[in-house]
Amino acid sequence: DGPVASGPGSSALLRLLEKVDGGIESQDVAADLGVDHQLIVGAVKSLQALGEVISAEQKSSKHWELTGEGCEIAEQGSHESRVFNAIPDKGLPQNELMKMPSGKVGFSKAMSNKWIRLDKAHEGGPRVFKTVETIEDTVRDKLQLVQKGLSAKLKDKEKNELKKRKLLSEVTVKSYRITKGSSFSTTINKQETELTPEMIASGSWKEKKFKPYNFEAMGVAPDCGHLHPLMKVRTQFRQIFLEMGFTEMPTNNFIESSFWNFDSLFQPQQHPARDQHDTFFISDPALAHEFPQDYLERVKQVHSEGGYGSQGYKYDWKIEEAQKNLLRTHTTAVSARMLYKLAQQEKFTPVKYFSIDRVFRNESLDATHLAEFHQIEGVVADYGLTLGNLMGILHQFFTKLGITKLRFKPAYNPYTEPSMEVFSYHEGKSLLVSWFLTLKKIKLKKIPCWKNIGVLMSSLEVPVYKFGSHN
Repeated sequence: DGPVASGPGSSALLRLLEKVDGGIESQDVAADLGVDHQLIVGAVKSLQALGEVISAEQKSSKHWELTGEGCEIAEQGSHESRVFNAIPDKGLPQNELMKMPSGKVGFSKAMSNKWIRLDKAHEGGPRVFKTVETIEDTVRDKLQLVQKGLSAKLKDKEKNELKKRKLLSEVTVKSYRITKGSSFSTTINKQETELTPEMIASGSWKEKKFKPYNFEAMGVAPDCGHLHPLMKVRTQFRQIFLEMGFTEMPTNNFIESSFWNFDSLFQPQQHPARDQHDTFFISDPALAHEFPQDYLERVKQVHSEGGYGSQGYKYDWKIEEAQKNLLRTHTTAVSARMLYKLAQQEKFTPVKYFSIDRVFRNESLDATHLAEFHQIEGVVADYGLTLGNLMGILHQFFTKLGITKLRFKPAYNPYTEPSMEVFSYHEGKSLLVSWFLTLKKIKLKKIPCWKNIGVLMSSLEVPVYKFGSHN
């Protein structure tokens, strides 16, 4: 099969090991062969994988090495000596000295060593003069000792001073004590990695050497799916709402009646959004029949005649229109249902709801419009809420998204009061986003004590802010 220890590191290591009775150090092998120590480390690991060819005990040792700047100084001299040698007997202007590559560091160190002095009162400006005739470049001498492997001759204080100047660094080296293994040989045949049907049929497997299984090795990572970018964003928004104390609303009913989708939100039956050009109506079942009758009658009255401070729309409200089933055009239909359930409580409990789910519109499809998209909505009900509370919640939500620049502006919306437009600016994307917030007054007849309860509603697509008491 041919030898596998044919690489320069492996074969040379085996030949050296054959000549000795005991063991050898991997660093000595690298020095003898004139190669990098890591090459010998690689050879040791390759031979260990073949079984009991060699035995290797790992050791750790520390030694000092010159940094790149240290090597330069060992060759050319320290910064302070170069500055000293550059100054003539008549002195040198300080500004010229500072332009030298070693000027700033060398000047400071030479001054500390009292090799030079600065005459600030010189008539031509500050001038630097030598104070001694000759110097001894001890920094260079110390670095050359380390370079020769004689760092033990230096005191710890001297080493630390050179380390502070980033001329010297202490390096930990992992090496091996290598000895012959029970199956030592300078020529090693290739080990088999698979048992084939041919080996079994011929019986040749009895003569083969098999590579041991490595049960610690990591397996191949299986192919798996990935989260859709939209789902990642949805998860991020959902986490923010949960951190802010909100509870998720059930949004699994894509099909809604026109009553909950439009009428309970006091959108008039002749509104353009209820037209087939904007909404997907269901043909089977075409109509819904189950409604809370008392609530339906109150909604009908507000539409037709007004009430609770509203003059209504003054038209003949028809149950036939409210019964029509459709694909919900906004998740606010879910919020309307949740508020109705909340009104049935005997004792009011403050709530914070949110939803993130799909809604459907009969849009003309193009590069930026689809018939389906996601809407984010939030609802807060508690005592004494104001528009300022909603602004604070929005500011906290956007801050958690990393958007802190918000601007609120009054706006007009035909069937809500008051309305507000919010602009948010994203620094990284240079993106300006605007969306509407509105406030609508409604009453709660069933529980009179709810008179001062506020309901904040807001969403990214059809945001609505409602305040007051609900019936």
